[in-house]
Amino acid sequence: MTAWKILCDFDGTISVEDVIDSLLDRFGRPGWETLERDWRAGKIGSRECMTGQVDLLDMTRVELDKHLSTLWIDHAFPDFVAKARELNTPIRVVSDGLDYAIHQILGRYGLDDLPLAANHLAPATPQRQWQLTSPFQAEGCRSGTCKCACVEQARQGGHKTLLIGDGASDFCAADRVDFVFAKHRLIEHCRHAGIPYVPITGFEDALELLPKLLDGSLTEYVVPAVATAAIR
Repeated sequence: MTAWKILCDFDGTISVEDVIDSLLDRFGRPGWETLERDWRAGKIGSRECMTGQVDLLDMTRVELDKHLSTLWIDHAFPDFVAKARELNTPIRVVSDGLDYAIHQILGRYGLDDLPLAANHLAPATPQRQWQLTSPFQAEGCRSGTCKCACVEQARQGGHKTLLIGDGASDFCAADRVDFVFAKHRLIEHCRHAGIPYVPITGFEDALELLPKLLDGSLTEYVVPAVATAAIR
């Protein structure tokens, strides 16, 4: 086993689109947009936002499964997982999204055996209602899944940690890992916070970069970071 462990976000990183956003657009009752605005404004945490939004979903399991069957992942992610396993580097999916959806989507690619930390989605009463619980939350953290706690678990035994992510739910964890493969908003956060990272557009890039990270030859690819106040 190498000295590294990989923590990988799901929505917008592994998946092509954000799963909960797509569900709310199709099945959400009025009110979910207000929760989204309050979260983006920092008035509530993601756990409170997601719990309220899931309460507003109106769908059967058949409708849910049919919708999930239309959602896709980055085409190179299966090859990335295969390469990481070849290099004896463990991967854990860490997501502030929905465990059921992640298992359903990854299962189509034979990847539902990947270790997962995510919010738990379950049917509620009456029919067509759903509820959210957060088995990976942590005291003092407003997220449903505390990715910082996942980082600390991964670091046990002296392992180095690589985070692959794309957005706000990854900011806090990025501050605590040893290296980041960053997409979208996470690029700016790493740049301004002085966090060692490389920008990626997808898992084709990550597949090329991973061996170089593990053998220590990645330094030539590191984008210089400007150590300024972190974006929150």
